[in-house]
Amino acid sequence: MASILETINSAGDLKRLKMADLEPLAAEIRAYLIQNLSRTGGHLGPNLGVVELTIALHRVFETPTDKITMDVSHQAYIHKLLTGRREQFPTIRQPGGLNGFMLRTESEHDAYGAGHAGTALSAALGMAVARDLQGGTNHVIAVAGDAAFTNGISYEALNNIASQTRRMIVILNDNEWSIDRNVGAIANYFHRIVTNEHYKHLHDSAAKLLQRLGGKAVRNVARKAEEAAKGLLWPSMIFEEFGLTYYGPIDGHNIPLLIETLEFLKREDKPVLLHVLTQKGKGYQPALDKQKKFHGLGPYDPETGETKPAGQVTYSEVFAHTLVELAREDERVVAITAAMPNGTGLDLFRPHHPKRYFDVGIAEEHAVIFAAGLATQGMKPVCAIYSTFLQRAFDPIVHDVCLQKLPVVFCMDRAGLSGDDGPTHHGLFDIAYLRGIPEIVVMAPKDEDELADMMKTALTLNGPSAIRYPRGTVVGVERKPRPELLPVGKAEVIRRGRATRTDVAIFALGPMVTMAEEVAVKLESEGYSAAVVNARFVKPLDKDVIREYASQGAVLLTMEDHALMGGFGAAVLEALDEMKLSAPVMRVGWPDQFIEHGKVDQLRQRYGLTAAAALERVKAALISRKTERNTVAWSESAQRRIAG
Repeated sequence: MASILETINSAGDLKRLKMADLEPLAAEIRAYLIQNLSRTGGHLGPNLGVVELTIALHRVFETPTDKITMDVSHQAYIHKLLTGRREQFPTIRQPGGLNGFMLRTESEHDAYGAGHAGTALSAALGMAVARDLQGGTNHVIAVAGDAAFTNGISYEALNNIASQTRRMIVILNDNEWSIDRNVGAIANYFHRIVTNEHYKHLHDSAAKLLQRLGGKAVRNVARKAEEAAKGLLWPSMIFEEFGLTYYGPIDGHNIPLLIETLEFLKREDKPVLLHVLTQKGKGYQPALDKQKKFHGLGPYDPETGETKPAGQVTYSEVFAHTLVELAREDERVVAITAAMPNGTGLDLFRPHHPKRYFDVGIAEEHAVIFAAGLATQGMKPVCAIYSTFLQRAFDPIVHDVCLQKLPVVFCMDRAGLSGDDGPTHHGLFDIAYLRGIPEIVVMAPKDEDELADMMKTALTLNGPSAIRYPRGTVVGVERKPRPELLPVGKAEVIRRGRATRTDVAIFALGPMVTMAEEVAVKLESEGYSAAVVNARFVKPLDKDVIREYASQGAVLLTMEDHALMGGFGAAVLEALDEMKLSAPVMRVGWPDQFIEHGKVDQLRQRYGLTAAAALERVKAALISRKTERNTVAWSESAQRRIAG
């Protein structure tokens, strides 16, 4: 006999189910998620928390006519299951399979693609205003977690909703977590509300009221709560000051209650906010016990929740352990994260220096300006923010840090590909958006030992600096007992090539150095002379070593885990132009397009970021150059014979 979930092949199939089938469907979805994601990995905890809410949304509303946006949208797995993608679901986050976030090109039911926090309300407001201008009658619903309300963009949207649209539904999915536990005044505000005994009473009686009174009960719940909470800090205050009528909080796992409430809100001709309480990881004890781990993880044992033992240490861990030691040596060193203590490794820093650890929530712009303020008072702030998330703080980097030449250190984790997460999370643009800013020093280590050296170097500078390093495990080199200072702007020549003439000079950045050495070995086995340069610094660039090899007539090969447009290779070309030098340059990097999700090795193979592909390109250039030289030599010889 087919399961209930197996009968859901389109958005309309859910509406044909009996109400009694919905609770069993929720249980089936949880079991299905736990089993499938144990093979592929993914955002298990957030999705287990929104099963009933998503079922209720699709029971009440009609997508794609009605528009649903989800903040970040990593919690959209159930939405995908209920909108015709069940058979494809085992491919989620796999090469060529479903994306782990909403994606407009994947389905008409994905109203808005997302991957970063704080976008749901603004996007939904844009859709609502477009509907109003076009005379439409469809519904627009924005689902945002409480973590999204630590993000300034959410408040910018709230400031405009009531004045710009006549009808919109905001759902506040309150589970007290983003990836780590939420922090700050807003998080404390919500917590005080949901733990108050008056709310507990109302929360428990809400279902009974609805059974007796139907949709009218929703208004009664809100009004009675207002009376019961008189003299308390009532959550509707902040939202109703923004012009949204507040309802809740209600149980986000009670399907009948959710459906009745949404049916009522569907008829409201004004902007409203529904506060629902959910439990991240609901229905799976390992996810409840280890919230951070099960926010997003790789394959695991579905019975126990255990993952494979970690192998080598990661760059994030090396960063954290190094910062712990540097902070011991200098009490001015402070660490800042934007809601990513676990991802950046700063959860390892926090126990050692709790007073010098700051989690500002999902607020990258604030993190950077906060760091700037600290730096004006002689502190040495280190902002640990993923490359993809630091993009959100570009203006503060320019105006608040670099313009004032403040010694803020940006440690950019996940620089390069962030495989399974796809284009919203790849760190392929940081060189391009940073190297055009005056005053900043931009570095990339070839291995974990050099990362420690760069961190020590950065903390000695009198101005801003940025260090980019990849996701995942380190190279595995032996580390020095203590980090050493690096000469700023000086590359490291690993292989010299021939003293008289070098055929190819490979300028590699960061983790591409290992690949460059592989290319050099193969070139030399075929009789070519090859040099390998560990660039280390993108800005300032080591023009002396570029001049040295360009003057020898070498083919220059640049290699970077970054977009070619505006990247390291482009910087080398600009340097050659400034020095009035002419040299053939081959560039290996990512093309001018958004790179899909997939396994890193497979994506590198597909786009030519491999040693084999680089070798073939260089050999073709060398052969072409040899042919040109032979042609020139023959021509000159012929001219001499004619003249003689």
